[in-house]
Amino acid sequence: MSRASTPVIDPVELTRDLIRIPSVTPADEGAMDVLERHLTALGFTCRRLAFEGPGGQGVHARIENLYARRGTASPNLCFAGHTDVVPTGPSDQWSSQPFNAEVKDGVLYGRGAVDMKGGIAAWVAAVSQIIADGEPAGSLSFLITGDEEGPALHGTKRVVEALAAEGEVIDACVVGEPSSSQQLGDMIKVGRRGSLNTWITVHGKQGHVAYPERAANPAPVIAKLMARLNDHVLDQGYENFPPSNLEITTIDIGNPATNIIPAQATARLNIRFNPTHTGDALIDWLNREAGAMQAETGLQITLEHLCSGEAFLTEPGAFVEAVQDAVEAVAGRRPEASTTGGTSDARFIRALCPVLELGLVGQTMHQIDERVPMSELETLTAVYRRVIKTVFERL
Repeated sequence: MSRASTPVIDPVELTRDLIRIPSVTPADEGAMDVLERHLTALGFTCRRLAFEGPGGQGVHARIENLYARRGTASPNLCFAGHTDVVPTGPSDQWSSQPFNAEVKDGVLYGRGAVDMKGGIAAWVAAVSQIIADGEPAGSLSFLITGDEEGPALHGTKRVVEALAAEGEVIDACVVGEPSSSQQLGDMIKVGRRGSLNTWITVHGKQGHVAYPERAANPAPVIAKLMARLNDHVLDQGYENFPPSNLEITTIDIGNPATNIIPAQATARLNIRFNPTHTGDALIDWLNREAGAMQAETGLQITLEHLCSGEAFLTEPGAFVEAVQDAVEAVAGRRPEASTTGGTSDARFIRALCPVLELGLVGQTMHQIDERVPMSELETLTAVYRRVIKTVFERL
């Protein structure tokens, strides 16, 4: 493709085009089509990977994904992101309709402006500028999913599995999540804690409160077990990570009567854990604690677990330093390497290559009136352009 025929993309206009598509997870509504059209025009070979199966709350879902690559040379620098967005909430509480992509006083409003259609548009724009200047020093790729804000069962996780099975080599990956805290470029995410959800059921025997000898009350058993788990110190922290924490998110009995001993009691907890632990090790610990309580009380206790991601850390090195240097050169501040926050699709990509997150300021993500200054989109495009060039120079 000649330089003259290479389109240079406006990050603001592409962000607006993407916002206007109401791709509330898991719906795509044509968002991938918009990206594929732009990337094809930039010389990328695009592959659509659609996966389907049970989604959240047992609903069957079909998820659109896109992997696009330009070039065969090494290194292959990948950008990962998602076109799905969270629901808008009450649209009448927005300053403008959430999918209208209106600009007011230099600020772009709309669901996905920050998380993370703006980040995708900025990277596409940066790539278009680099290609217009000449052939990049390596390969560029995109891994875009429509299942990040949902259960994340049929998106990046399955694309990563497919690419690994094919032997596709990705040398480093930038995820465009809104990693900045107060100012653009003040923070990158170089790791994330793991997340484990556990559902616990204590099975008792229903009976009249006046005749406790004829029943088996699960309520004090669940209370004792949850207190024991809650009081356990998981660890004292890990390099660049805070201590792991176990949070009880609900305890339920659902007994409307005052004179009935309930038949069962349930609870749910979440553990956010650092690399001191693995999901399997924590599951083993929870099962042992429940087994000990079952032996102590004689009541059956069952557990179900879902580990949605393992903890990971991208160690300091050439890739992290290249990104930090590039951000500092453009934004004038050196980003802190952080592991704070929830989970992201970086937890899946780490199986392929070193990965970190760099994107817009995240203060309005998932909120009413999600928004981004147009100037910030332009600056992020310049940051991404410098990141690409610096990574190619050093890897």
